[in-house]
Amino acid sequence: MAGPELRYDGQTVVVTGAGGGLGREYAVFFGSRGANVVVNDLGGSFKGEGKGSKAADVVVDEIKAAGGKAVANYDSVENGDAIIKTAIDAFGRVDVLVNNAGILRDVSFKNMKQADWDLIYRVHVYGAYKCARAAWPYWRKQKYGRLISTASVAGLFGSFGQTNYSAAKLALVGFTETLAKEGFKYNILCNVIAPIAASRMTETVMPPDVLEHLHPKWVVPLVGVLTHKSSTETGSIYEVGGGHIAKLRWERAKGALLKTDDTLTPGAIAAKWKDVVNFAEPEHPQGPANAMELLETAAQLPPSAPAEKLDFKDKVVLITGGGAGLGRAYALQFAKLGAKIVINDLANPDAVVQEIQKMGGQAVGNKANVVDGEAVIKTAIDTYGRIDVLVNNAGILRDKAFANMTDEQWEIIHQVHLYGTFAPTKAAWPYFLKQKYGRVINTTSTSGIYGNFGQANYASAKTAILGFSRALALEGKKYNIFVNTIAPNAGTALTRTIMPEEMVQALKPDYVAPLVVLLCSDKAPQPTGGLYEVGMGWFAATRWQRTGGHGFPTDVKLTPEHVLEQWAKINNFDDSRVNYPTDNQSGTELIMANMGNTSKGGKEKKDKSEYLGAIEEAKNAKADGTPFEYDERDVILYNLGVGAKRTDLPFVYENHDNFQVLPTFGVIPPFNAVAPFSFADIVPDFSMMMLLHGEQYLEIRKFPIPTEAKLVSYPKLIEVVDKGAAGVVVTGTTTKDATTGEDIFYNESTVFIRGSGGFGGPKKGGSRGAATAIHKPPQRAPDAVVEEKTTEEQAAVYRLSGDRNPLHIDPEFSKVGGFKVPILHGLCFFGISGKHVLQKFGAYKNIKVRFAGTVLPGQTLRTEMWKVGNTVVFQTVVVETGKLCVSGAGAELLGGGSKL
Repeated sequence: MAGPELRYDGQTVVVTGAGGGLGREYAVFFGSRGANVVVNDLGGSFKGEGKGSKAADVVVDEIKAAGGKAVANYDSVENGDAIIKTAIDAFGRVDVLVNNAGILRDVSFKNMKQADWDLIYRVHVYGAYKCARAAWPYWRKQKYGRLISTASVAGLFGSFGQTNYSAAKLALVGFTETLAKEGFKYNILCNVIAPIAASRMTETVMPPDVLEHLHPKWVVPLVGVLTHKSSTETGSIYEVGGGHIAKLRWERAKGALLKTDDTLTPGAIAAKWKDVVNFAEPEHPQGPANAMELLETAAQLPPSAPAEKLDFKDKVVLITGGGAGLGRAYALQFAKLGAKIVINDLANPDAVVQEIQKMGGQAVGNKANVVDGEAVIKTAIDTYGRIDVLVNNAGILRDKAFANMTDEQWEIIHQVHLYGTFAPTKAAWPYFLKQKYGRVINTTSTSGIYGNFGQANYASAKTAILGFSRALALEGKKYNIFVNTIAPNAGTALTRTIMPEEMVQALKPDYVAPLVVLLCSDKAPQPTGGLYEVGMGWFAATRWQRTGGHGFPTDVKLTPEHVLEQWAKINNFDDSRVNYPTDNQSGTELIMANMGNTSKGGKEKKDKSEYLGAIEEAKNAKADGTPFEYDERDVILYNLGVGAKRTDLPFVYENHDNFQVLPTFGVIPPFNAVAPFSFADIVPDFSMMMLLHGEQYLEIRKFPIPTEAKLVSYPKLIEVVDKGAAGVVVTGTTTKDATTGEDIFYNESTVFIRGSGGFGGPKKGGSRGAATAIHKPPQRAPDAVVEEKTTEEQAAVYRLSGDRNPLHIDPEFSKVGGFKVPILHGLCFFGISGKHVLQKFGAYKNIKVRFAGTVLPGQTLRTEMWKVGNTVVFQTVVVETGKLCVSGAGAELLGGGSKL
């Protein structure tokens, strides 16, 4: 039984980006629970273009109509002072700030423009800072405040095509962890959420059936708990969406410790790599490792065994901030191993250049500001004609308590650290791509990973660099461009301002350099995407650890009170369900897996007879009918989507005497038809992620097929078969002419749902003639063979006919499905095979296929066909792999099958 209702009476809540999506849900929720709400929305597009007052006004009116109190604010989050002023002017106080405003500017790194980078930073990072900074004095004075920062799975793990967004979203983690430490004594609690929810942004990259389960309402209850006055949680990170909530924290390996003498070499670290990544005895720290203790232990160790010496001959290495400290140590080590060095330093690169030259090495100086990336990289190209390694090391400090931090102190840190990492990398990237080789080391900090007093600006910039690195590692990998991130602990001009002098002297940059050299070599044990804490002769990998969390049933309204009931479970890192997500796929797997969790869903909730009863009920259910309208343009687009060429005039030219619809177009009208039943009701443990499209049967019931029509599709459950380890669901859809009621198409679609068997249903499906026939090719050579190479753009064109599943276009989403690149739609290569049958044997009245494998756009399909009586038996092979993608297929010819 849920506890008493959490209320926010008398408190003022500011929600940014509250005109729609998540922000609207937050605003309406807080308004319904007694809070005064400031609804901020600039009114622009999800790309950050335009502005207007309507979005905010509609939400304010909705809250007021329900008896709540709300005012609108139309400022950009970059003008956070004005947003908070609206709260003070209207309600006299501010208690809660939900930094929710966001935009997307997704583009591959090689095509990213400065504006794409700048706009994401200004909205997500600078905007979050400005709003929090404006609220902070009021919170300190009243000794009360609650802050929610909105990160993202893209930030936590990196995301292909989102280097800007990944950087901005992880920036908010370091920023918020720092504010949690600074605000704690004032009862200012600050937390991070990484929500996965349907919004204007996600609707462009996720299919409707997934979006339906990712309603923003699943995120709101967690935010309600974290922002309530009863909360004690601070500095925490939660992943939330689709009814699932889990907590994340940093986990650090015990690491490898080596003697701090001349035997501490890159090869010596490689020999101990198992220790570097050994999480058998992990720590879950709140800050850096105990430097002096590690240093003392390292000094007492025996020398490292002789190890392989790395060779950087003819490699060009550029180091930013290379004139002193860590940068100098890196430069000397690379130079000793034969590299040509470019020393970038705004102050004085010459001393290190001369030092390298005196020892017989090659080096050149560069005095450009790191924000001018082109000028930094130009010296390497002009002098040596190439660049192989980029070590982004330049940095400054502007430490200040958040209450006293100025915009200038915030901006300059982000300019030097974040922009100063982005700009040289962007300038080097085309050279890396061209030569299919590059190594990048980016520099984060334990102040960023764990947060640190007085360093909100620095922590933000440093975790942004980590988010940037992780996304960049994904983009670079296939081009042999590897990106790693280090968090060094060393005595430098920077740390001299915050460390005792004896510690500065003891923590030599020389103890960090060997790892940098190893990671930039071709001998790196784990080439890309790593995060390593390093210093004092100690080298340790750091990763995310996540609780098993809790999944709430998706057919029951979730409230903050329900979340509180499961709070201990959500936060439990001590049970066997903890896991270690590393990418988008593992990051979202718990949320995706919860989609089939319903109050009536699990086996323990429903016995066999209930499933069988639900199946019978579903079979008798009648669909309302889903309209579908198409014209000649849609016909041409479909025909092109299944490989019609510009010379195939009957398929691509509407004025041709024989302009026609390819018969397999019949699968399109019912594609988004609404069924009168739910999968979760008829099979146990249903999960969308476990569903496979197994077979497709299409019957053409009107000839010729109209080249334009208004249709209505009526899906119906045909049967559910229990295969023990899986459930098999067959749906039949009749598509009729909306005007005459005449049947046009009939489809049967068979899906296999792994893990959803064992409910006591029939073990074998019924016989329905052509719809269930299994066609076996004769033991002889085919009567006809057609070979057709698909194009790289095949899936991109086919999806425009209705199947917008990002599995077929978005590389990151396809990885969630376990595919390295987006795959071709099954119904697309079904259509290509059906076109081959039509071209060789003429029109057919029905066609049945079994999907046997995947096809990548650009691969070649070979359809092998045998005429057996009035049926064409066929199968389709992917030429490049020799594997079947269509098997057991057959098409029953129309009127004996006169060839077109």
